[in-house]
Amino acid sequence: MRRVVRKVVGYVVHERRLLVFTHDDVPLEVAGVQVPAGTIEVDESPEAAIVREVFEETGLTVRVVGALGVERYDVWPSKPEVHERHFFQLDPVENEIPERWSAGEGDPSDNGDVQRWTCYWMPLEQAHVLSAGFGARLGEIVPGSAVIPLTVT
Repeated sequence: MRRVVRKVVGYVVHERRLLVFTHDDVPLEVAGVQVPAGTIEVDESPEAAIVREVFEETGLTVRVVGALGVERYDVWPSKPEVHERHFFQLDPVENEIPERWSAGEGDPSDNGDVQRWTCYWMPLEQAHVLSAGFGARLGEIVPGSAVIPLTVT
């Protein structure tokens, strides 16, 4: 039996474009195009986890627009896990957002190597190219929807 791990996936939407990234040191055919995502820590709400993950992975401060549902994704054979993914639509807080920038994790939570990636904005109409089931809830995005402020404690 595979272990269930609670995860979050964030769709940061700005001007009908989705924030995505590609790994700098991993071939596209291996890592694909991704969106911010990560593990929910003990005693952390999914909403707080996705706000934290987006900031850690991209440097952007965001707020939750809405929850888009939960999906399960079996990551076998790469790991003996099933990811219970909580999907969220998010809105950037900043007014000035770069078109493309470098980001990464110097201390990944899985104790792996330092990772670097390039973040950029992809038109929503092209977001079907997301890898590893990250596009499972794209159809739930509501472009231009009102922001529901979230207080993270």
